[in-house]
Amino acid sequence: MPITKSAKKALRQSVTRRERNTTRKEAYKKGVKFFRKLVSEKKSGEAQESLKTAFKALDKAAKTGVIKKNKASRLKSRLAKALARSAKS
Repeated sequence: MPITKSAKKALRQSVTRRERNTTRKEAYKKGVKFFRKLVSEKKSGEAQESLKTAFKALDKAAKTGVIKKNKASRLKSRLAKALARSAKS
């Protein structure tokens, strides 16, 4: 347990940040997972709407530093490519 005043504050901050980061991380993972499920079920209309939600969650996670910017870009690119592939077939 922290003893000094500054260590106690640092602990409070890290707990708050961990909760916020976990929430953001779960949100983008849930969005991506739901989108991939819709694509695999060939529901392109619903997948298009879900893609917007997933993009938004990824952008927020990248903006707040939960994931890196390039990882968010890479995931967004792969999701868009998956939607295009499913629309073709």
